[in-house]
Amino acid sequence: MQGILVLLLLFINSMEMLTQARRKKQVSAALFENCTGCVMCSEDNGCISCQQRLFLLIWRDGIRQYGACVHACPPGYFGLRGQEVNRCIKCKSSSCESCFSKDFCMKCKEQFYLHKGKCFRTCPPNTTAQNSTWECQEKCEMTEWSNWSPCSTNQGRTCGRRWGSASRVREAIRNSKEESAACPVLSETTKCRMKKRCPGEKNENKRKEKRDKKQAKKKKRLEAVMVT
Repeated sequence: MQGILVLLLLFINSMEMLTQARRKKQVSAALFENCTGCVMCSEDNGCISCQQRLFLLIWRDGIRQYGACVHACPPGYFGLRGQEVNRCIKCKSSSCESCFSKDFCMKCKEQFYLHKGKCFRTCPPNTTAQNSTWECQEKCEMTEWSNWSPCSTNQGRTCGRRWGSASRVREAIRNSKEESAACPVLSETTKCRMKKRCPGEKNENKRKEKRDKKQAKKKKRLEAVMVT
């Protein structure tokens, strides 16, 4: 009876070893299918080194490590070229989709805002969220309002009309042109009453009336001479 039990245990153990061997063979075959561009490829770990200009991408599945050669690193990684091997390095932040270096993110995953190379659920203090770009923009520190401009028309006249407009402006305080461009100049316009008559316009009208009267008298004299 004991002999039968021993044989049964040996049979079960051999079947488990056979199953593990088959699984290992399947994994190895799948890895070798991804050995395109590899210089060295392991049955257990996939690519170990890549052809020139390709990047070595390494990831973990449990306790096992796998490698593959890629032309471009996937989201969450950035490419780092070296003398011996080019590697795909994982971004430090799990909320970063694309990074320039390990600690500097260029694009965040959905529902995260980008600010100075970091990803945030909500924008930091003194910044505003730009939903169109999913970036945090620093709030603009503004100068004082300028004085109101003279009341004038669109043509620049400051008199001769009843109503005109005046405007004033203020600008954003920034250290560089790039920062200033993010905060547009703000302006205000208001309606204002103009001088209905321009300076000297009254005297000019009187002189014109005198000229018109003289010309009328001269015309009448000429008409009288022609009749006689």
